[in-house]
Amino acid sequence: MQKYSNYKTMKSNIVGEKIKALVQTKNLALDDVAERSGLTKEQIEIVIESETIPSLSPIIKIARALGVRLGTFLDDAEETGAVIQRKSAINEAVKFSSQLSTANSHLDFYSLAATKAGRHIEPFIVDIKPSETNDPILSSHEGEEFLYVLQGNIKIIYGKDTYILSEGDSIFYDSIVKHLVSAVDTMPAKILAVVYTPF
Repeated sequence: MQKYSNYKTMKSNIVGEKIKALVQTKNLALDDVAERSGLTKEQIEIVIESETIPSLSPIIKIARALGVRLGTFLDDAEETGAVIQRKSAINEAVKFSSQLSTANSHLDFYSLAATKAGRHIEPFIVDIKPSETNDPILSSHEGEEFLYVLQGNIKIIYGKDTYILSEGDSIFYDSIVKHLVSAVDTMPAKILAVVYTPF
């Protein structure tokens, strides 16, 4: 079985590089990661190769398959005390789309705790751009999410229900239920998102 050390990526991204390093360190093949995560090998390759990450859900599943926390892929450091995130120091966004393709990249995640070691929640500022597709694919993963709308309006498909949230509105839900977060119509939006994933 071919190990990942022989696999060449077409494009580079921080998350993809960290996944590649972990897979190589653990002496695994992509087939092993696929089996453990419940994803296909092709889906994992998309995450590794693409500059835009296709949704948070596969990242969480890959993290669990590799035995690491989600934060491992988001610039973990060794800061164990309080972490202050100044507005002027927010790093470049990690770009996600809502599905396992790169055609619908509309979520830009800005980590608010990238240097906090040992964390179990992931706080983000998320810029949500209008979607280019009318064929949404919902995703799910273990854990919980809290979203607070800072600007604009967002649409949340949660199981069989659909919610429209405006500035000042918030929602808390179990991430194991299939869900999708998107902008309403053609207007962008901004949210605070706090994601908890069990480790």
